[in-house]
Amino acid sequence: MDRDGVINKEINYLHKIADVEFIDGIFETGDFFQKRGYVIIVTTNQAGIARGLYTENDFFILNDWMVQEFQKRGVRIAKTYYCPYHPTEGIGQYRKDSYDRKPNPGMIFKAREDFDLDLQGSILVGDKESDIDAGINAGVGTNVLVKSAVGAVTKADLIIDSVKDLPRALKLA
Repeated sequence: MDRDGVINKEINYLHKIADVEFIDGIFETGDFFQKRGYVIIVTTNQAGIARGLYTENDFFILNDWMVQEFQKRGVRIAKTYYCPYHPTEGIGQYRKDSYDRKPNPGMIFKAREDFDLDLQGSILVGDKESDIDAGINAGVGTNVLVKSAVGAVTKADLIIDSVKDLPRALKLA
């Protein structure tokens, strides 16, 4: 799943714990899928690092805290994959096109290798078309768009209003 807009409310270039506001139902949804044997993995573009707005260390601090918040509620995030690069807005070493930057499938393929995932049997949840495109490009079987910032056209398999609606939308509840 994506981070910003799916796990936490979208705040441009979120990098401070004090600014995190979790999406309603995210912990319950994580628990639901974990109990059904799904491995919970986060894939997130982090253009704020590329733009010099915060550091990779700032990202790690927030990510470690987020993982602990899930753990406190009995939900295990197996791993977070992130892409700190931007092809046009990056500064210094962070200005490059990367196979990991969504809509490219690189982060998903890394997760497949690390966790021996069946991508056709997997579910991707994102809030932007680039998330959906990454899932399609990787061969993910079900790509779900959360309607926090939907454009007029999407290739998503499903569109939901909130992540808490995911189990019902997939007819798993």
